[in-house]
Amino acid sequence: MADSEHRTVFVTVGTTCFDALVMAVDSPEVKMALLQKGYSNLLIQMGRGTYVPSKVSGDATLQVDHFTFSPSIADNMRTASLVISHAGSGSIFETLRLGKPLIVVVNEDLMDNHQSELAEELAERKHLFCARPQTLGETIRAMDLETLVPYEPGDAKPVVTLINRFLGFPVD
Repeated sequence: MADSEHRTVFVTVGTTCFDALVMAVDSPEVKMALLQKGYSNLLIQMGRGTYVPSKVSGDATLQVDHFTFSPSIADNMRTASLVISHAGSGSIFETLRLGKPLIVVVNEDLMDNHQSELAEELAERKHLFCARPQTLGETIRAMDLETLVPYEPGDAKPVVTLINRFLGFPVD
């Protein structure tokens, strides 16, 4: 298979510990779902977690690799065919700005889980898919990338102008 035919799934937990997500993507169920969707590579950024995923898939056709941290994951996101991410707003919006299909997995162990509200709202608007660690395999099997709507960032200029007027600053 030529490099251009490789379809990579990039998983990121950011700087957090989200072992439940890493364990979910390491499960035979999720690996099989990814294979069935035509993905050939799985790259997992595991952050501060203690769970170390296996580099072997059940039938050895899914190439798996992992790392803890990198100075920048932008290249990993840019080259990915699919991103599976924790629900951090930075990771979500960076992926959406790149126009990459995204599954956001909510960490239900966080207190005051405002991240789930963001993920669920963006999923309702069809910009991404939202899952929990225990539903990730089901979400992958059911996802139809054709149903996703591209994310269009808002224009902050009117807000900046309003604030500048209020504060008495010159308005361009």
